[in-house]
Amino acid sequence: MPFGGTRTVFICLGLWCEIGVTNHSSVGCVGGKMAEPSLRVLQVSTVDMRGGAEKVAWDLFTAYRDRGYGSWLAVGEKLGNDPDVLLIPNLELRGSWIRFWWKIFPNSPSPTGWRRRTAKSLRDLGMSLAEPGRALDILRGREDFRFPGTGRLLTLTSELPHIVHCHNLHGGYFDLRMLSWISQKVPVILTLHDEWLLTGHCAHSFLCEKWKTGCGQCPDLSIYPAIRRDASDYNWRRKKEIYARSRLYIATPSRWLMNKIEQSMLSPAIVNTRVIPNGVDLDIFRPSNKQEARAALGIPQQARVLLSTGVMMRQNIWKDYSTLRASVALAAKRLSGENLLLIVLGEDAPVERVDKLEIRFVPYQEDPTTVARYYQAADVYVHAARADTAPISISEAMGCGTPVVATAVGGIPEQVEDARTGFLVPLGNAEALASRITQLLLDEALKRSMGMQAAKSARYRFNFDQQVDGYLNWYEEIIRDTKAGNSRKSVYALSNPI
Repeated sequence: MPFGGTRTVFICLGLWCEIGVTNHSSVGCVGGKMAEPSLRVLQVSTVDMRGGAEKVAWDLFTAYRDRGYGSWLAVGEKLGNDPDVLLIPNLELRGSWIRFWWKIFPNSPSPTGWRRRTAKSLRDLGMSLAEPGRALDILRGREDFRFPGTGRLLTLTSELPHIVHCHNLHGGYFDLRMLSWISQKVPVILTLHDEWLLTGHCAHSFLCEKWKTGCGQCPDLSIYPAIRRDASDYNWRRKKEIYARSRLYIATPSRWLMNKIEQSMLSPAIVNTRVIPNGVDLDIFRPSNKQEARAALGIPQQARVLLSTGVMMRQNIWKDYSTLRASVALAAKRLSGENLLLIVLGEDAPVERVDKLEIRFVPYQEDPTTVARYYQAADVYVHAARADTAPISISEAMGCGTPVVATAVGGIPEQVEDARTGFLVPLGNAEALASRITQLLLDEALKRSMGMQAAKSARYRFNFDQQVDGYLNWYEEIIRDTKAGNSRKSVYALSNPI
C-alpha cells in the first residue's frame, strides 16, 4: 500500500495505541481506519553537489520531494542553497579555535582545484594545533570519528524522520560510533557505494582479502582514505564493535558488493538487505541524433569518437588511465590513418596529440543534458577501471544507446552483457581493450546493434523511477515491520506489568 493510504487496525481495550516508528508520530483512527503519516526520509551524504555516490543521494532526495514526501539531505559540506539540504553542525559544536581556522581557510567551491587542496592543508594544520588529541590519533593511523554534529542528526528536521538513509560515511564528517545509537531510534539504511565500511581504511580492497577476518599489515596505506601509520587492525576491530551494537538495513547497487558484505564483519548487524541498481533519467540519457550532438559540442562530424568519464582521470586510483591511453594509441594505429578522438570528461587539462590521435579533456559538467550529449556524440564508451562498484556512467552510456567496452572488475559485469550490449575485457589488458574498440569502430552494423541492445537493457534495468520505487517500497516494508515489532512489545508490556 502506498504511503498516504489507510490501513485497518484493531483498537484493543479502548486504548489509543501509538504504534509509529517513534513516539513523535501520532496516528489517528477514524472508523476503524488508521491514517498513515506522510513518509519522512532523511538521507546522509558527504556533500550535496557532486557526482558518483553524492549524485545518487541527491537524485533520490529530489525525487522523493517531487513525489510529495518529506525529504531532507544532511551533508558534511553544503555547496548549494537548497533549504532542504541540512548542514550537519560539526563546526559549530567544536571549539572557537576550530571555527577560527575554518573561517580563515574556507573550502573553495571547486571540488578538485588547488585552492581547495591548499585551504584544506592549512586548515588541517590549524585544527591539529587546536585539537592535539585528534591530531595524535590521525598520526597513529586511526580513522577520525570526532564529528560532534552527528549527535544532532535526528534533530535537524522539524519532525523525526521515519527512515535515516546513509550513503558514503567516509569523507570526514560523520561519527561512525553514533551509528548504533541512531539505529536504536529509527530504522537506518546504509547504501554502500564502496568497501570502506568493511575494511581497516580503504574504500576498495583490490586483491587484498584481509578485511574478511581482520586487517593489519596493510599492503597499501595510501589507498583512499589514506592513513599515516598502519592502524588498520585497530580500525577494523572498532568498526566490528560498532556493528555488533547496531541494527542495519543494507543496500548495494551490485550483487558483487553485497556478496562481500555477507562475508564481512558488517554481516551480524544486518536486519535485511536489497540490491537496488543505480538508475538514470532515461528522459535525458536516451538515444539521439549523433550529428546534432556533435555539432552542439564542437566535435568533428567525421571523426571516430571515444568517450571516457571520471573525475581527475589521470590521478584517479580507481580508474586505469594508463591502460586507457595505451589502448586508444593502439586503436589509432589500426584505423588506417583515420582521425581518432578520445574525450575524457571530468578533468581540465591540455589537449594531447599523437599522429592521428587526439585526447581532449573536458572539465566536470554539472548539467546532465550536456553530459548526455557527450554520450550521444560518441561511437563507443570506454571504461577502464581498477576497481568499481556499479558506475553510473556505464548506465548513462547504455541509456544513450552507446555500446560500452569496459574492464570486467567489481559490479561492471552485472551492467554490461558481454558481446550483447558491449564488451568486457580483463583488468589492465590494453591489447584486449584496443581490439574491442577497433572491432566496434570498424563494424558499423555491430556497433548499431549493440547500441540498440544497450538502450533496451537500460530501459529495463536502469530506469531511475525503478530505483526510486525500489527504495520507497522497501521503506514501507521496514516501517510496517518496525511498527509490528513495537506493537508486539507493547502487548507484551501490558500482559506483563512490573
